[in-house]
Amino acid sequence: MHLLIIILLVALLLYGPQWWARRTFARYRQSGPMKGTGAELVEHLAGHFGIAELQVKVTDQGDHYDPQSRTIGLMEQHYKGDDLTSITIAAHEFGHALQHHNRELGLRLRTRLAKLAHLIEKMGSLFFILAPILALITRVPSSGISMFMIALLSMALATLVHIVTLPVEFDASFNKALPILESGYISPEQYVGARKILRAAAFTYVSASLASLLNIARWFALLRR
Repeated sequence: MHLLIIILLVALLLYGPQWWARRTFARYRQSGPMKGTGAELVEHLAGHFGIAELQVKVTDQGDHYDPQSRTIGLMEQHYKGDDLTSITIAAHEFGHALQHHNRELGLRLRTRLAKLAHLIEKMGSLFFILAPILALITRVPSSGISMFMIALLSMALATLVHIVTLPVEFDASFNKALPILESGYISPEQYVGARKILRAAAFTYVSASLASLLNIARWFALLRR
């Protein structure tokens, strides 16, 4: 019974925020038309803040900001959408562009760690495949364990990226996007909705961080057996 309760709590922590975010986004997509689309807001803010090199494009890889190309990618429904969800998400991604423009340490650290994590993650995947093979060939179990430890280190670095990402995301939402939106881009009646959208999006990153930590804990538990 206790195990079932723990499983249900973990599932709620991991999947609850994602369900809440989707529900919140869908709710505010039904709001009345705004003054422009998500893409138009990004283009306007880029001119207003003097970020001439910033570009915005449609993507199917999820809403994001790419520091290398200085491009904001918006899902088509947010790129063309003129509802509160589209405007708020576009403002959040512009918040990352503003962090980059201001040379803020958090975004720079996350970008560097993400590049390193991506490289080590590829190496870690290869180590996971090679570990049992190497142990069989050399007949030295410790060699396989060493490979697994290296792979676990790659997972730990990915988790670190998630943890560093949290304050960067909260800053982009509540210190950048929200003040911009409340300065005249949305009506006072829409303030609560914009905050709910940003809060829901932020908690999806919290659940991603928890998932990474749980994954590492699971592998450590397996290695200790």
